[in-house]
Amino acid sequence: MKIAVVGSPQSGKSALTEALQKRADLHSKNNSAGVHLEFQEVHDLDLLHSHTYDMVLQVVDATRLEESLMLTPHIIDEHEKIVLAIGRYDLLLKTDHSLDLPKLQELIGVPTCLVSVRKNYGLDECLTMVTEEVLKPESSAHPIYHLPDQENDDAYRAYVHGVLTQTLTHAKNDRHRTRLEQIDRVLTTPWLGFPIMLAILYFVFWCTFTLGAYPQDWIAAGIDWLCNTAHAHIADGWFSGLLIDGVLQGVGAVLAFLPNIIILFFFISLMEDSGYMAREAYLMDAIMHRVGLHGRSFVPMLMGFGCNVPAIMAARDIRNPKDRTLTMLMVPFMSCSARLPVYMLFVDTFFPRNKALVMISLYAVGIALSILFAVLMKRTKWFRQPQDDSVNELPEFRLPKARNTAAHIWERVADYLQKICTVILWASIIIWALEYFPSQDLNDLENSYLAMIGKAVAPLMEPLGFDWKMSVCLLTGLPAKEAIVSTLAILYGGDISAAGFTPVTAFSFMIFVLLYFPCFATIATLRHEAGKAWAWFTVGHSLVLAWFMSFLVYQIGSLIL
Repeated sequence: MKIAVVGSPQSGKSALTEALQKRADLHSKNNSAGVHLEFQEVHDLDLLHSHTYDMVLQVVDATRLEESLMLTPHIIDEHEKIVLAIGRYDLLLKTDHSLDLPKLQELIGVPTCLVSVRKNYGLDECLTMVTEEVLKPESSAHPIYHLPDQENDDAYRAYVHGVLTQTLTHAKNDRHRTRLEQIDRVLTTPWLGFPIMLAILYFVFWCTFTLGAYPQDWIAAGIDWLCNTAHAHIADGWFSGLLIDGVLQGVGAVLAFLPNIIILFFFISLMEDSGYMAREAYLMDAIMHRVGLHGRSFVPMLMGFGCNVPAIMAARDIRNPKDRTLTMLMVPFMSCSARLPVYMLFVDTFFPRNKALVMISLYAVGIALSILFAVLMKRTKWFRQPQDDSVNELPEFRLPKARNTAAHIWERVADYLQKICTVILWASIIIWALEYFPSQDLNDLENSYLAMIGKAVAPLMEPLGFDWKMSVCLLTGLPAKEAIVSTLAILYGGDISAAGFTPVTAFSFMIFVLLYFPCFATIATLRHEAGKAWAWFTVGHSLVLAWFMSFLVYQIGSLIL
């Protein structure tokens, strides 16, 4: 018998799935029904209804009852057999709230139990309930009542509200609030929450640059030592040029930013695991509603700061198809980790006194333009629709686990190193070859194939303050933005401070990198999730917007400075 285990993110469904499967395997020969249960964790409702499952076990987070129970009527309406497993009930009691479990079970009509994997509580009872329910001929859940012409989401929201009104007892007054609830009140109040969020982001970027500078210098010194050693032992020629100027300098320029990547994702992991990232999404909920989007749309946007590809895929959880597609189109505006090495290189070189502020401004520009983009798109025929309300309860604060933090960091580091060993390496070799041929003289760069390509594009980029070398760097960033750093290292010998850049040109360049063509993987994911037309639309509008914004930055900045 196949049992689907579903629940909201971070509800503990993974741990419960593993724990119940172990018990099911141990008792499969001895249970009274003589059946074997196979528990499978399911993240997407579409997958739940497209596969054949004998029953659904829904994991309900007691600290996020409204959000968790919103999934229940979706399952019931599909005539699925269901058992509710309520976790973290002890945390609910600490807030002076309580839940009438027998009444809840009576109203919904499904077996309900309390479970805790960490405390090894209620697991056997839950397994017994699942076994008994799966053998019943039909579901015992009560159907969802709809008013005439009432949409499903409205009926489901009314259903959950009615259930909780009759079963959930709230704390009597604010004196019973826990200390963490009082902290939440501060963090989610706009006039306090936004300044605190900006202060935290400033601290994160300050640590990224300040703490990362030392190992970054060590790696750069190691690369210089390798280059000098290679120069001393390998005769001058095409091979030494390829190895030193192409591979070592190109790949080394990107590798030097690895410590900064580790530090940044260490803090991002802490914010995610502790629950603070959910508070940031809560703060943005009102803004998202003002532009006509569902509050949950900000969650994939936050994920986009790590990588646009999984962020686009995370938008699948948004049930409204128009909001889902629009959220996917907004994700590429977020500064993914691939752009970080470019930002860090330019910020460290041209804005040494305001590193954190300049970094925050780049992220803020991406978010602001994504919201403006959504406002405009909401007025088109493709996305115009009545505004949808959101259910946005907050998870409780948690102490991040070292194992989870290490896993998150390693996932990003592994992805970064994989790019260095594949895309960046090949891009460095190709750029060096285009620079070396046909004259086979690196001192004759103006007559190289690379110069021919760059000069063909240069007239279009001159109004932005870019020369042909900068234009070539942007072209190499199409498959992966990290390749821009390796190309800069090859073309400018690792020192962009003497390459004719000004602070205005540098900021214009970073704005272009922020906004132009997402990487190939992002476009492929958009094509799969939203369709070919929207993928091509993203390619086109991103190039136009990047050129226009960089043009404004350079022209206005040149007049002021």
